[in-house]
Amino acid sequence: MSIPADINAHPNLQTTDSMVGMRHLVTVTALLCGLYCHTQSAPAQGRLTGLPPLPRSQQSQKSTTSTYDPLPQNGYKISPLTQPTFTPGIILLLELETKFAASVAAGGGKAFSSWFADDAVSLANGKSPVMGKTAIAAQAQWDPKDYQLTWVAQGAQMGPSNDMGFTWGHYDAAFKDQHGQTVTLSGRYITVWKKGSDTSGPGGGWKVAMESSAEEPPDAGSCCKLPKP
Repeated sequence: MSIPADINAHPNLQTTDSMVGMRHLVTVTALLCGLYCHTQSAPAQGRLTGLPPLPRSQQSQKSTTSTYDPLPQNGYKISPLTQPTFTPGIILLLELETKFAASVAAGGGKAFSSWFADDAVSLANGKSPVMGKTAIAAQAQWDPKDYQLTWVAQGAQMGPSNDMGFTWGHYDAAFKDQHGQTVTLSGRYITVWKKGSDTSGPGGGWKVAMESSAEEPPDAGSCCKLPKP
């Protein structure tokens, strides 16, 4: 996620169950490819790459399984009893994503970069990969007063070892250009989460290992329809 002359960005709720073995990697790769190839002909946009040059101006609820970290109660209100297809791992990831989005809405770019692992990667259309938390933080310099970024998770998958998974969804962003006109962006994103021993971040042991986002084209609704014979 670099900062061109536009803006950065990142999440109805349909989920699938946990992944098995290499299927996890294949699924992530396919989703990332879809995001990457989505707007190759358009200017680079995205959660981090959409940003223009801007001025630099709880009580916790434990997961149903001890494997997971405690999470605040302001996340998704999901019960495995009423929604049995939502495994504890999926619920955990959706709650992490909700907390991530809320912190960025309040704290802007500084809050955004605080969720990343030291060796994280950020990807966007038409841009070189941004490697490492330090580089991501250097580009995520927006103030939430200047750039409003919101997102909603629409799906999640947890890996078989319960220490890695991903979420995906829809984002919206708004900012003013150099002429004072409001510019709005929307698109799709994917966040890859991993759990480690470092619990210093806002997500505890859970951190963002990779994120990718791309602006949706006007005809996004028909992108996957097969041509009529």
